[in-house]
Amino acid sequence: MTLSAVATRYANALADVVTAGASPLRPQDAVSELRAFAAALDGSAELRNALETPAVPAGRKRAVVGRIAEILKLSRISRNFLYVLIDHRRIAVLSDIIDSLELIVDERLGFARAEVAAAREMAEPQRAALTSELERLTGKRIRMRFTVDERLIGGVVARIGSTVYDGSVRGQLAALGRRLGAES
Repeated sequence: MTLSAVATRYANALADVVTAGASPLRPQDAVSELRAFAAALDGSAELRNALETPAVPAGRKRAVVGRIAEILKLSRISRNFLYVLIDHRRIAVLSDIIDSLELIVDERLGFARAEVAAAREMAEPQRAALTSELERLTGKRIRMRFTVDERLIGGVVARIGSTVYDGSVRGQLAALGRRLGAES
């Protein structure tokens, strides 16, 4: 998935604010607050329409965002960021901005993102062991996102950036087949 340059620009600006030493808002809290607002936006077609249409004046949109921010108990930083998006007519790319913000914050805090697919749901001790092993292999702290891929027979496949660690049964069988083919 490619994030637009616009989303990345806004995400970088917010990341600058929340990763500053004096920021009262932790980066992960900013992401959580914006995700909560995005969920409210996604949950109401009328709200989305009202905030995205140019026919509604920016002042009214700000009032609506302010009220929702109160209900969701958003920080002043998150609320003001949403106001900036309203003023610049960028609220429609909020989800892309949040995705980009997560990546930027992880990078700035020294985390690598791992996408892990397993044949079935993994227990917490298994997740912890896998995290530890990936951290050892990469030399970085790892944030993992887990999914279940029913096409896998067993094992896991982890993707960190462009590197794939294939510990699945399917991957092991393919490697065995290559070795057997090379020996004949």
